[in-house]
Amino acid sequence: MRAQYLALGSALGSAIVLALAACSEKPAQAPDATASAPAAAGPEAAPGITVSDATVRLPAVPGNPGVAYFTIAQGSGAPRKVAAIHVDGVERAEMHESAMKNGVSTMGAVSEVALEPGKTVQFAPGGYHVMLFGLADTVKAGGTAELTVTLDNGDKVSVSAKVEGVGGGDAMGDHAMKM
Repeated sequence: MRAQYLALGSALGSAIVLALAACSEKPAQAPDATASAPAAAGPEAAPGITVSDATVRLPAVPGNPGVAYFTIAQGSGAPRKVAAIHVDGVERAEMHESAMKNGVSTMGAVSEVALEPGKTVQFAPGGYHVMLFGLADTVKAGGTAELTVTLDNGDKVSVSAKVEGVGGGDAMGDHAMKM
């Protein structure tokens, strides 16, 4: 019985650390020149789909997963689905959804995210987000990484994502010392 409680405590502790490191809320900030702009139409661009406000947040502990957030909208046409996400400098990206079930916060992988004409879907803390596994040393706070969304029909939309440290800032995050 004691082993079960220890395993449950360990699992809860891990979930809390992951939630705080990867899915923490931060105050809204005004957009700046380095924040991602809506993806422009290109040779692989999906008609009517826009991706904006893309951010990659580095993990609190190197080697742990990072997270990506963005907003995606479908202007018109038949309903579509986000089928996959790719981020340059990342070994594997998985779409996840956080939710409250019976008073307990849960997080799990999802294979697709539905889009509807005229609607916007946010990948943000507390909801849909992209877990990033195996971040390369080249993905650094203050830089950018290309984020590519693949739709169910194979169309793709790419956007430059701002790379942030823990807490949404530079490499020191919100813990930078002031002198």
